[in-house]
Amino acid sequence: MQAQVSSSASPLLAVRDVSVVFGGIVALNGISFNMQKGQILGLIGPNGAGKTTLFNCLSRLYQPSKGDILLEGESILSRPPHRIAEVGIGRTFQNVALFPNMSVLDNVRVGAHCRTNSDIVSDSLRMPWIRSGEKALNKRVDDILGYLDLRSVAHTTVSGLPFGTQKRVELARALAAEPKILLLDEPAGGLNHEEVYNLGDLIRRIRDDRGITVLLVEHHMGMVMSTADYVVALNFGRKLAEGTPTQVQNDPDVIKAYLGSKDEQ
Repeated sequence: MQAQVSSSASPLLAVRDVSVVFGGIVALNGISFNMQKGQILGLIGPNGAGKTTLFNCLSRLYQPSKGDILLEGESILSRPPHRIAEVGIGRTFQNVALFPNMSVLDNVRVGAHCRTNSDIVSDSLRMPWIRSGEKALNKRVDDILGYLDLRSVAHTTVSGLPFGTQKRVELARALAAEPKILLLDEPAGGLNHEEVYNLGDLIRRIRDDRGITVLLVEHHMGMVMSTADYVVALNFGRKLAEGTPTQVQNDPDVIKAYLGSKDEQ
């Protein structure tokens, strides 16, 4: 059953007037939108629209020149990138960023690390809470491997796997951190038609089964429009339109940004 999204509820994530300037070039110009808990939000736009820049602000790789980003009402901008998973933001990358010489199992375990209470002293002494925490971590990782149909390759080195499988491993690693919001950066890139179709179904299942809110940056318009509940369209660093997939698809400014006006053709 699809998660219910209330437009009147306080947003899980709020992007407030975010601007980014690189050496005089305005990459983002006053972007604002809300994400509600349980929503799948598609972020679209032509090449150079600012999607990746905004995505990197959300995952704290970039610092906005202006504006704020709030998760459950609290700013995330003071957090460094390596601490962002702790507040509930997980992500995948456009180009798969796994540890290629490690097994699938170990890659996914890395994702779960932010949810452990271990430290060097406790680990070395094998304190009771470390043993119980490790048991819980192993159970969570095994559950995710089963959920994404990865148990059969759990002990396989990642570099030897097909690209589509590597994408699932990266998704598993992100899920192991138990995120509130999952940021998916071009997840359909490099996948064939059947894999793209299955990916859209998987994203909806993750939202419905695990209660995870999803922000999807994607060029594959068919998948975005069939998967997302809500869409935000960018162009040249500005917000062009937002609304339901149907509303955004039919917006004249969006059509012009993708197809050009008749005068330009």
